[in-house]
Amino acid sequence: MINSSWWIGTAVAAGLTVVLLNELEPAIGWRVGFGLGAILAIGILVIRNAVAESPRWLLTHGRAEEAEQVVRQIEAEVQFGPWLLGPLFDTVGRKVMISTTYILSGGILLVTAWLFYGHHLSAVTLTICWAVCFFFASAGASAAYLTVSEIFPMETRAMAIALFYACGTAVAIAAPWTFGKLIETDSYGLVTLAFVIGGAIMAIGGVVEILLGVEAAGKSLEAVARPINAVRRGGRTASPMPASAR
Repeated sequence: MINSSWWIGTAVAAGLTVVLLNELEPAIGWRVGFGLGAILAIGILVIRNAVAESPRWLLTHGRAEEAEQVVRQIEAEVQFGPWLLGPLFDTVGRKVMISTTYILSGGILLVTAWLFYGHHLSAVTLTICWAVCFFFASAGASAAYLTVSEIFPMETRAMAIALFYACGTAVAIAAPWTFGKLIETDSYGLVTLAFVIGGAIMAIGGVVEILLGVEAAGKSLEAVARPINAVRRGGRTASPMPASAR
């Protein structure tokens, strides 16, 4: 639900940007945009009360009965959400799907760059190329930043995903400004270069996943990364997680 509604919100935000920048003075419009974001953030105070606590966190804090109740609720209510590419990350595998979606989206963007440079694209066909590219890039990026934290012990997993996401967002801050400046030059060559750089980075990300990625599909999180508070028994690691809560 989060990943699906994310892009709906992105589209709505883009539309609001047009209104804010055209109907209000620029010095005021961007401030209103920031203010709307702050108002939406307040909704977290309400939503947090409806979100179930992590069963693993509950277990590590001695609240086993609550953990069992949360797991039973999830099993009774959740009918798995991803429609197209999402399920393949658990059936085909993390490494295959992340690397494939990254490399494929990078390749599509490079082809788009070639078509754009040759003046073969209109506004409509360029948008279609972007949509196809983003279809794969979104799935790959979402899966990558969500699953990379699986290789860390559960006690540090939330911090790991927050750190990776924050670092990626910090780097991406420069992208809109840079791309806007390139568009202002009216140079097909410079804008094409931006496409090529983006496509190359995506392809490199796919190669990195092939070389360094850890396959976690079909495994419990404790099997991928031993919990810090795990107890070793007879030379083996005993997980604090009961079978019913895995």
